[in-house]
Amino acid sequence: MAKKGNRVQVILECTEQKNTSVPGTSRYITVKNKKNTPERIELKKFNPNLKKVTVHKEIK
Repeated sequence: MAKKGNRVQVILECTEQKNTSVPGTSRYITVKNKKNTPERIELKKFNPNLKKVTVHKEIK
């Protein structure tokens, strides 16, 4: 039987788009190892609404 892992699915949301008047949200789904990185992660990802690379933070 397969062993339960420490990897969980997380949602990353753009932080810069909230300060602009551009509608919509930029979100990405990724996985992380909660044992190695218990804190919330921040990654630079492309935001298609703003057409540039922005910082995306983990939500929930």
